[in-house]
Amino acid sequence: MNRALGIDYGDTRIGIALSDPLQIITKPYITLKNNSDFFVKLESIVNEKEVKIIVVGYPYGMKGQITKQTEKVDLFIDRLKQNIDIDVIKVDERLSSKSAENLLKKQGFKTGHNKSMIDDTSAAIILQEYIDSK
Repeated sequence: MNRALGIDYGDTRIGIALSDPLQIITKPYITLKNNSDFFVKLESIVNEKEVKIIVVGYPYGMKGQITKQTEKVDLFIDRLKQNIDIDVIKVDERLSSKSAENLLKKQGFKTGHNKSMIDDTSAAIILQEYIDSK
């Protein structure tokens, strides 16, 4: 049994979520800065947590079109594949950040100053959508 890792890519922060070893449920794990150390830190998580697949939120526009952010994520996925030898799957992430924000508000969290909490929760939502679709 091996974990899946979910990613919610952002220009400043990248939310990370992990599945349980049976790939049934997910939970937010950490939000990392999008900087030169990112891939070193991600590779460490992948090895430590025995991750066998990475699921990246793919930001189509609301009408399904390719956007500037979609193009940024494509470049990120290319770099991801160059840096870490693991399967990468894209999952439509439309409205995942809004869903994460609403979920956190329902739990009583103030989301205005907790952007990283939104990012890793969004990654968990993206990853759970992938797991549920299998």
